[in-house]
Amino acid sequence: MTGVAVSEARLHELAARLMEVPGIIGVLLGGSRARGSQTSDSDTDLGLYYRQPLDVAALDELARAVAGPQARVTATGEWGPWVDGGGWLTVDGEPVDWIYRDIDRVVQAAVDAEHGRYAFHAQAGHPLGVPDFAYAGEVALGVVLADPSGQLTALHDRVQAVPPALREALVSGLWEADFLTGVARKAVARRDAAYIAGCLFRIVGVCAHALHGAAGQWLINEKGAVAAAAALPGSPERFRDRVDALFTKVDADPLHLSAVLDAAADLVLDTADACAMMTR
Repeated sequence: MTGVAVSEARLHELAARLMEVPGIIGVLLGGSRARGSQTSDSDTDLGLYYRQPLDVAALDELARAVAGPQARVTATGEWGPWVDGGGWLTVDGEPVDWIYRDIDRVVQAAVDAEHGRYAFHAQAGHPLGVPDFAYAGEVALGVVLADPSGQLTALHDRVQAVPPALREALVSGLWEADFLTGVARKAVARRDAAYIAGCLFRIVGVCAHALHGAAGQWLINEKGAVAAAAALPGSPERFRDRVDALFTKVDADPLHLSAVLDAAADLVLDTADACAMMTR
């Protein structure tokens, strides 16, 4: 690895070549590079927005041409229902990820978000689940590299602001965090630390999404979600430290488990208060 990101000119060249693959309608630069927060070890994420049928054979041939004979891409859906598919490539000595996105599914996710409808979907590698509105958030936070038809640019402009109905729904979703603290207490007598830890993870995830909803900010990934929530103006005091403390105190001692759940309940209440203040 060189530690030097793939150049802007190279990215635009790749995007132009990708547009020659039947089925691809647009290319979006995503991830930390699009947000300007990349580090020397960050991958470059390229969203390949397609409409079926996607010519995977032609895409595979292009992958080998730009990333070497060992490169390959997947069939659509091979990485699971929400990550979809793509390829982990090395271009000019640097990691470049091609990630499929079905444009019609992305548009539907944006419509659902505008109506305050969302859900977390099971997906390998995503313990909280993939929120369907992440598709819209990816477009909002990304940089359009190629879009001959204008569809991707139009969607990018449409989803810049988190829809008011989604913001309200995410804050209302705090009911689940409150519910889970009560459910987890039933596992204290059984010393079921693993189950309680699982409940705590979801409680924290729901709180992070509620805070982002209240702040009108897209949250599209579990990675770094707690730090991102803690950095929001108006977030509960010491949010990140309090979250970290929850997990460091989980063991098989019922007294410790009860104390952890008491702290979690306080965090949920403080999150609700913070959301109320942020949405005034």
